[in-house]
Amino acid sequence: MIDLLVLLLLVVGIVLVTAKYKISPFLALLGAALIGAFAFRLPVEEIIPTITTAFGATMGSIGLVILFGTMIGVILERSGGAIAMADGLIKVLGTRFPTLTMSVIGYIVSIPVFCDSGYVILNSLKKAMAERAKVSLVAMSIALMTGLYATHTMVPPTPGPLAAAANLNVVDSLGLLIGLGLVVAAVSAGAALLYANRFLKKDVELLPLAPEETEVSYEELKAAYGKLPSGLMAFLPILLPILLICLASVAKLPGAPMGEGGLFGTLVFLGTPVVALALGLIAATFLLRGKGKLAAFNEQISDAILIAAPILLITSAGAAFGGVLGKSAITGFLSDNLASLGLGIAVPFVISAALKTAQGSSTVAMVTTSAMLLPLLEPLGLASGAGPVLAVLAIGAGAMVVSHANDSYFWVVSQFSRIPTATAYRTLTPATAIQGLAGFASVWVLSLFLI
Repeated sequence: MIDLLVLLLLVVGIVLVTAKYKISPFLALLGAALIGAFAFRLPVEEIIPTITTAFGATMGSIGLVILFGTMIGVILERSGGAIAMADGLIKVLGTRFPTLTMSVIGYIVSIPVFCDSGYVILNSLKKAMAERAKVSLVAMSIALMTGLYATHTMVPPTPGPLAAAANLNVVDSLGLLIGLGLVVAAVSAGAALLYANRFLKKDVELLPLAPEETEVSYEELKAAYGKLPSGLMAFLPILLPILLICLASVAKLPGAPMGEGGLFGTLVFLGTPVVALALGLIAATFLLRGKGKLAAFNEQISDAILIAAPILLITSAGAAFGGVLGKSAITGFLSDNLASLGLGIAVPFVISAALKTAQGSSTVAMVTTSAMLLPLLEPLGLASGAGPVLAVLAIGAGAMVVSHANDSYFWVVSQFSRIPTATAYRTLTPATAIQGLAGFASVWVLSLFLI
């Protein structure tokens, strides 16, 4: 019982120092690992090896994958590839159902591009479509926000799901995670879309532009990128690695559907996440145009490294915290008690949702929850079949519940959309709760068949 109290205090401490005192989550998680090691009475000679081994193993298994995924996202963002993708989707989907089109665009763009950046990039497009269709900007903002959010927390190579996959040792099952993640994210975005449509014809008074601000039209934004890449080339850096990872997963299915010879070995090698994303990065380099391509590439790679570094450190520190928990007696205590409660797949969702709501960051919620969950997979009945993959998705669903004042994404959406804060609480925050609950409901249904 004392160990349970220690665990609760550590989690509350992580939330407190990150949310209230703005301490880096990396330091908070690493500090929790060190303090927890002493509080759980680990042998002194095992404390540092436990922390460094878990930290290094996670950095080694997921580091390059997160780096390459971030690099692809930055190149797509800076080259106009994300705009080209949006243009291509509008040609296919049209503008007859503007909120649906906006949600689908966000759903796809956010697979490689961070949801915050994706919203900033697509904000002008959202406004142009709202004016053309004569619908509420609030409805369009909800549709875009939740479409981006769905895949941001569910589908690799976005760093959050990748980090959770690393902590739960399912990196080798990324193909299954991507496939199921796309389905769960679609349900999540669809539920939020239905909610967004309630506001289609409702007039909401928006905040005025500040005197020094000017709004950039979608056409002006496109012109700023010069000649945009083709839609096919824009989609290739995302579709190529996803296709290779999924083919490798199919090749490794029981019964060896691709045989066991050279084709099998080639598909497994190319579908290794590091290799698949490296090839996606190579494809992304063809989006760079004009003079100074090499300088632009080097600058964007440097920026991607700066973006990825905190995520890598937070993920590895979370793994160190999980390593300490795995060595402690708390796992036995929780195993004996959680198994009898029959909560199963609900546990990762509830923990992640509580952390997300308390401290604001979806990535921190996913990293911390997955670090805590690894030693609990067996007693929760999630260690077999697709259980660990569904646990990642349940964590992702929880990491959307709910976005409010302590979440930077809440402010990106509300400020760029000029939605008053009070209105944002009444519209944007419930939307993230709805999509998180819908996502978990779909994960629960899948668990009935796959575990």
